[in-house]
Amino acid sequence: MRFYANKQKEKNGEHEIHTGTCLFLPQNENRIDLGEYNSCIKAIDKAKEHFKKVNGCVFCSNICHEK
Repeated sequence: MRFYANKQKEKNGEHEIHTGTCLFLPQNENRIDLGEYNSCIKAIDKAKEHFKKVNGCVFCSNICHEK
């Protein structure tokens, strides 16, 4: 599954990660391609190379979403 990180921060300062099929996937210009992973856990690690605060999308990466 391919994952992407949103370049734009949420109100809480986090950058969300999304799957390529997520309804809330950012536009091309607002996302970073993180690559192919079996789960969002590895995608979160990759996103942390770009951003300090990262969280999984509650809809497509729920197991990685911290409340």
